[in-house]
Amino acid sequence: MSRPSISRNDAPLFDRVAIIGLGLIGSSLARAIKRTKLAKQLIGCEVNAASRRVATKLKLADRIVGDAATAVAGADLVIVATPQSAYAAVGKAIGGKLKPGAIVTDVGSVKEAAQRVLGAHLKGDVHLIPGHPVAGTENSGPAAGFADLFLGRWCIITPPKGAKKQAVSKVREMWRRCGMHVEVMDAAHHDRVLAITSHVPHLIAYTIVNTVSDLEAHMRFEVIKFAASGFRDFTRVAASDPVMWRDIFLNNREAVLEMMGRLYEDIALLQKAIRNDDGKTLHRVFTRSRRIRRSIVQAKQD
Repeated sequence: MSRPSISRNDAPLFDRVAIIGLGLIGSSLARAIKRTKLAKQLIGCEVNAASRRVATKLKLADRIVGDAATAVAGADLVIVATPQSAYAAVGKAIGGKLKPGAIVTDVGSVKEAAQRVLGAHLKGDVHLIPGHPVAGTENSGPAAGFADLFLGRWCIITPPKGAKKQAVSKVREMWRRCGMHVEVMDAAHHDRVLAITSHVPHLIAYTIVNTVSDLEAHMRFEVIKFAASGFRDFTRVAASDPVMWRDIFLNNREAVLEMMGRLYEDIALLQKAIRNDDGKTLHRVFTRSRRIRRSIVQAKQD
């Protein structure tokens, strides 16, 4: 697969774009949109006053406001980049303020919930095209963003049934110009796939780091002092935004619980193999896991 690059020479795709929420993803997208000249005018919205001051100082948009309804006035495209627990409030605030024909998309990790919650507040002449850029770091806030965050990564778009092809194409093209590979997928299927590729791994990381925090003081000190690369990777993942991940698990509970059930079965298999001195089973599982890791590297998703 060829590696995408950020497109800088195409004509603007939108007259006015509004981004609601200027955390890691929102601020990275603002930077990418400005760099690619994807919109003639970019409006940012950040309700947190301290974050709004940072975003203003960084000049992330042509104008930055604290009110979502003000931000979306006249916008051709609205991108919701808040934690998913804020979707209902955002949808209620902007639902009656969107111009006819406007496109609303988002960047959340759980697509059935996004479609249901945002869709409940949007009128029939507005196009809802949920999306999920599968990219990020453990950092958060307006200063954490960077335009190349999306480069070479996947964005999954989950349009509801009956979505207008032109609206889907515009959202797809936006992410393509930001340097992403784009896939269209059913929302429920997306949530099951991401449960095992992203959500459960984060849950494991949080659990392991929390286990360390409950160890005796001297043991905890030694774990931190002698942290090996594997544990360091877990702590990096567990440093991710706790509000965002709380919302992900609550909004994707069924898929996460399903995948956790499968994980428990596999852990029990390895537990039994270790107890029974069954090196053959351990070697078989580890060899298969190694092949999967190599396929991820070959797909340039490392």
